[in-house]
Amino acid sequence: MLALCLTPFVLSQKVTDRYPTLNFSPLCTCVPSQSFTCSPAQFKRLTFEGVTSWWLVVVPLSLSLFVSLSLQVWSLEQPDWHCKIDEGSIGLVSSRWSPDGRHILNTTEFHLRVTVWSLCTKAVSYIKYPKACQKGIDFSRDGCYMALAERRDCKDYVSVFVCDDWHLLRHFETETQDLAGLEWSPNGCVLAVWDSCLEYKVLLYSLDGRLLSTYSAYEWSLGVKALTWSPSSQFLAIGSYDEKVRILNHITWKKITEFEHPATINSPKAVVYKEVERKPVVANDDLSLHNITMSSTVFNTQSKYEICPPPVQFPVVKPDPDRANPKIGVSTLAFSSDSRYLATKNDSIASVVWVWDMQRMSLEAVLEQTSAVRCFQWDPRRPRLALCTGNTKLYLWSPTGCVSVQVPAEGGFQVQSLSWHSSGDSLMLLGKEQLCLCYMDTDQEDKVAFFS
Repeated sequence: MLALCLTPFVLSQKVTDRYPTLNFSPLCTCVPSQSFTCSPAQFKRLTFEGVTSWWLVVVPLSLSLFVSLSLQVWSLEQPDWHCKIDEGSIGLVSSRWSPDGRHILNTTEFHLRVTVWSLCTKAVSYIKYPKACQKGIDFSRDGCYMALAERRDCKDYVSVFVCDDWHLLRHFETETQDLAGLEWSPNGCVLAVWDSCLEYKVLLYSLDGRLLSTYSAYEWSLGVKALTWSPSSQFLAIGSYDEKVRILNHITWKKITEFEHPATINSPKAVVYKEVERKPVVANDDLSLHNITMSSTVFNTQSKYEICPPPVQFPVVKPDPDRANPKIGVSTLAFSSDSRYLATKNDSIASVVWVWDMQRMSLEAVLEQTSAVRCFQWDPRRPRLALCTGNTKLYLWSPTGCVSVQVPAEGGFQVQSLSWHSSGDSLMLLGKEQLCLCYMDTDQEDKVAFFS
């Protein structure tokens, strides 16, 4: 049973331009965000009063003149308590939790440095030369090591730090022209590094900096757009601008298969779920001023999934060749917690999510939404996929089927991003002005549940 409940936290500013990501902290609180203020305040240290868990909220906005970005941290155990981290006039472009949930890493404007704030000792550490790239920081699954992409003297480097005291463990140069990102394997044995989209190159390094293998699918065309490991570390999925996903194995680091994303599905083996919307029938009694004021669901569009027989044609958006960052290629990849399924999204068919069966190496299901998919994420404990499209609904897929759930919030809560709790029992939903907590109700006798 699925129930939705609003948290008491409301964002002080409205998210207008960009949609931030949303993640629970390792101590099972959340959320990364960015909050801008106009005053050119100097650096401010933190003050704490026995707080044992934290909640980080970031709201990105665009301001002119002196832009001073601050982070606000709330305690879920003490809702009235919160603190603020102010980086001052140097500015801030991103922020994230450390694996232990006791440090916050801020990347300053122009990527001048990474500031590590300790929420326990109030100590501050600085790391120089971070590179401005797609994914320049990543932590090993056990939380022991942090890999940082650096740029020095027109060359790319990777530094490996020990997270206990943030001392440098390894520092080595990478064979890249313009490093775009890096990611640890879940077992912590291999670090995947990939080049910019101008050159298709994926490099695999050991913890001590040895180059284990290099993979390149083709030349003279836009290359890697996204990359992710399976939780078992057996597969490395690479999303490319040619609208394909290539799967490498962990033994020889060679390609074992590739998945295409055609605009037409002809195979009867894959189940195609299509979202269908319908306007609710409103009775005259529901049109009273009281009902309209107290209920935001009177005029909400309801939706459900229908199974479509093949062939199924999807709408394709042609990229503009005169603009940078074309809307083409596989930009989002995510494995289920058991490594059984892989979910992907092709930007030229942005309203469709593809689910692949990694045991059969074939297409399992396709979800066609009425709007472009903003975000999707797997349940960390079960093969259950949650996604949102920027409307007032939450969508869930599992091997047994799909469901569309209306978020019961006043004013039409539009879900921009989402993140699972580590237990898999709840979801945090991020709207433009509110945060919403969605929890899975296992008590069958509880009647407080909302389904489409």
